[in-house]
Amino acid sequence: MSRERVPPMELWLPRLAPSTTDGGLPAVLARADRLDAAAADRHVRIAGHFAGVDVPLPAGALTRELVAHDAGDAPWLAADPAWARPDINGIRLMACGHLQLDMAEAQALAAPLQAWFAEAGMQLLVSTPDRWHLRLPPGTALPDFSTPEQAMGEDLSGHLPQGPEGRRWRVLLNDVQVMLHQHPANRARHSRGLPPVNTLWLWGGGCLPARVQTALRGVVGDDPLLGALAARAGIPLRARSLEHVRAAGAGWLVDLQDVPPDEIGSRWWPALSPLLAGTPLLFWGADGERWLHRPWHRWRVWRRARR
Repeated sequence: MSRERVPPMELWLPRLAPSTTDGGLPAVLARADRLDAAAADRHVRIAGHFAGVDVPLPAGALTRELVAHDAGDAPWLAADPAWARPDINGIRLMACGHLQLDMAEAQALAAPLQAWFAEAGMQLLVSTPDRWHLRLPPGTALPDFSTPEQAMGEDLSGHLPQGPEGRRWRVLLNDVQVMLHQHPANRARHSRGLPPVNTLWLWGGGCLPARVQTALRGVVGDDPLLGALAARAGIPLRARSLEHVRAAGAGWLVDLQDVPPDEIGSRWWPALSPLLAGTPLLFWGADGERWLHRPWHRWRVWRRARR
């Protein structure tokens, strides 16, 4: 009887540069087998690990269900508080979420928008200070929306919804921006040296998938979308910590993609390196580059990292 093949533990990494990566990772990658590059788009990569969802991912419904367990059969959009800044070449998205909001401030900013959305038959809900959701009427036609990752730092004109279905949403977003620009909470934020919340980023439209399956055995990470899919698939979800990384094993996914590259070697590598002797590791960079390291690869001492 043949032994069952042990699935690798997947390690999702940021885009790494040799000058900013220490802790022995370059030597490990040099000894590993380099695989064909795969999807660099994070959402394509996530969808490839979960059967029952397609790209674009219904991020609004999934993350609302994770937080409030009330997504039901309604269509949803993520409607996250964001900061856009004008410059000589247009208006650029500078931040989406992560704007140092507390719940009271988020509710105050959302209040006038909630009344306006209600007139349009929609319900704006502040699920967490950084993550808001828009419940839509059944059958609402949705254009394509760019994810925050696709639009970050770029001119918004290239990422607004297009076509006949998109026109309604472009008008809606313009009205939202006018209301937020005049909001007293943004004047208070300016006095504290904080960026304004001057737009909402709408994305991730769709309904909650009825069934999600995955070959993963568990997930360690802090991405709400990845966590929502793990919960939907019924596999363990652990917050990102050194303890949980050490406890991960074959078939698990450890998501460090948004970690500053300098921290991979200094903070995370001491927890990861002991796994090399007993667990196959699939290293997957943010640019789609992949390496598979099997335990016996550590004896490939003749392979050296490039300087």
